[in-house]
Amino acid sequence: MRFSSRGQVDPFIVMDVVEAARAAEAAGRHIIHMEVGQPSTPAPAQARAALAKTLERDSLGYTVSLGLPALREGIARLYARWYGVDLDPARVVVTAGSSGAFVLAFSALFDAGDRVALGEPGYPSYRQILRAMSVTPVGIQSRPENRYQPVPSEIPADVQGLIVASPGNPSGTMLGKPQLAALMAEAAPRDIAFISDEIYHGLHYGDRAVSALEISDQAYVINSFSKYFSMTGWRVGWMVVPEDHIRTVERLAQNLFICPPHASQIAALAALDCIDELEANRAVYAENRRLMLEGLPKAGFTKIAPPDGAFYIYADVSDLTQDSVAFAAEILEKAGVAVTPGLDFDPRRGARTLRFSYARATADIAEGLGRLTRFMAARG
Repeated sequence: MRFSSRGQVDPFIVMDVVEAARAAEAAGRHIIHMEVGQPSTPAPAQARAALAKTLERDSLGYTVSLGLPALREGIARLYARWYGVDLDPARVVVTAGSSGAFVLAFSALFDAGDRVALGEPGYPSYRQILRAMSVTPVGIQSRPENRYQPVPSEIPADVQGLIVASPGNPSGTMLGKPQLAALMAEAAPRDIAFISDEIYHGLHYGDRAVSALEISDQAYVINSFSKYFSMTGWRVGWMVVPEDHIRTVERLAQNLFICPPHASQIAALAALDCIDELEANRAVYAENRRLMLEGLPKAGFTKIAPPDGAFYIYADVSDLTQDSVAFAAEILEKAGVAVTPGLDFDPRRGARTLRFSYARATADIAEGLGRLTRFMAARG
């Protein structure tokens, strides 16, 4: 049977690493997971309890396509609490994870043949979802001196969209309010649709992250319960859209997804109030970050981006290898530590970079750093 050309997207390399690590564990090895951006903590206890209680009395059928009104109102209150933004809940769209939000956003904003700019290194699924929709991703080779974030002068000519992420994946670096505002100011008069990926908001270790909504309503802002709220497998996210885009997005959501998962929405609504538990999780990541910033250079990974948020360290390993896929495989085989090759995030320079995740338990991070140190010492 035939294939569509737009269906031939690149693999998500980190998932290949996850499978290799799983196979090693199935063979009896103990693997330290620094490859995947997934919290080791479960969904908050109150969220799980709320769902269990609801399951006893509710069949959990379809919700309205834009999500439970109570959840949309709760998310709007979160913007008031975190950013001081007065947000109309009608502009909040609950989605099947941030992935569902990207599908809806790209469908609402772009036509086949359009071009969308995005920073590299960056989240690989931006490129692949765009390609699957016959939209052309245009990489911006962001520079270490700009903290791996794009700057206005780098936005290409003849693009219809721009995606930014702060904190970024894989770098963990953030855009300050002046830098984010400058990008938005450059995009607006050129009629460039602005998409702000804010999925790692809440996970900061100094100044908090800035939302695009603090600057302008003319943006699509995407977030998720996966990272800060420790709900990756629940597949529930959200986006905020301009008022005049609500109906377009609603029609798309009705047809593409019907609605987000009802059970996950119940848990997500309760998770919004689990502040103490979530902040305790963030304190664990902060300690893990401290260990990584201290331990990776000692092991020999000395060229690292300064991470402000998320739970990643992005390392330039060009002094160690020109093949990050082979290097990651060697680390897994010889050290028992799973890490992600940079090719996932930067198709042009990623053969010389690695991403280390510190989302797991602190004891795992300490053990992983010890293994990496011994591996690098033996490697010479």
